[in-house]
Amino acid sequence: MDTVRTPPGGRERRVRPESRLAGLDLLACAVVVLDADGRTNFLNSAAEILFDVSLRAFSGQSFARLFVDGSSIESLVAQANADAFDQRAQDLTLERSGHQPLILQCIAVALDGDLGVLALEFRELDKRLRIDREERLLDSAQANRELVRNLAHEIKNPLGGIRGAAQLLETELTDPELTEYTQVIIKEADRLQVLVDRLLAPHRAPRKVVDVNIHEVFERVRAVVTAEYPQELTIERDYDASLPDFRGDKEQLIQAVLNLVRNAAQALHGRGTILLRTRIARNITVVKQRYRLALDLHVIDNGPGVPEEIKERIFFPLVSGRDGGTGLGLTLAQTFVQQHGGIIECDSRPGRTDFRVLLPLP
Repeated sequence: MDTVRTPPGGRERRVRPESRLAGLDLLACAVVVLDADGRTNFLNSAAEILFDVSLRAFSGQSFARLFVDGSSIESLVAQANADAFDQRAQDLTLERSGHQPLILQCIAVALDGDLGVLALEFRELDKRLRIDREERLLDSAQANRELVRNLAHEIKNPLGGIRGAAQLLETELTDPELTEYTQVIIKEADRLQVLVDRLLAPHRAPRKVVDVNIHEVFERVRAVVTAEYPQELTIERDYDASLPDFRGDKEQLIQAVLNLVRNAAQALHGRGTILLRTRIARNITVVKQRYRLALDLHVIDNGPGVPEEIKERIFFPLVSGRDGGTGLGLTLAQTFVQQHGGIIECDSRPGRTDFRVLLPLP
């Protein structure tokens, strides 16, 4: 929709609505402006990203037709034309063919002017829930790290004394059957020492920051896990070759991804499919900060899923969903990723578990 402005003593010139709404591109939320027929007058940058369309290509087209069921959008346009409201807030679920459903909070504002009849502001409800979940995860992870570090130090000192005493006792024993008991003490002390060292590892080693290609990290992990499970485990790749290198500790990232992939392989008992996917995420919030770009990495398996009773605690130390597990793999992976300013999220249901790693790019 064009508008006409006539400067004093000048010629008439037409000003398109989007030129007067360009300031909305600075908003993080998605904004759409529709005319009386429900056609698109304007999409800000966030709306273009959210709905995966461009203003240039979609201007003048029915916004409701973008969705499988656009009746909720059509209803809001009809009510705005009838002056049924000035402002209204409601939750919508909008689905596009071939895309995941979007669960959105929509604020509809009726307009009175030549820009259009209706402005729609969209915020992703799942994004808000994700940010709340991230904050809880960060708070609990920090508290758990401090607890584990202090506990590990308290265990480490007497552990050496127990092992040393067992060795001295063994030298005084003449009955071979009794030395079996001292060997149990020594071996269990060694096992606990390894456990304590793993708990302290993220806090002990200095980071070695270099240029990292994330696909080299994924391929290294893929080679290791394929060698461990050569028979019935399939590891598929879906890489975005355009991803840039970034600065990070390559060994820490290899260990983090290895823990995730190995965890998936163990959940599958070595039989099933793991998908490694790499993408770029734009305009995303990670650990309470907004970033223009971030690496969006996924380790997806078709296993039974994370047990319901530990879903909210899988990144806590010593929490494991399998017999014999130490419950440290995911904890260490989360710690290493957080040391790079990122976070690991988990979405799990029977038949599909997706560990998503977000790593901000400068």
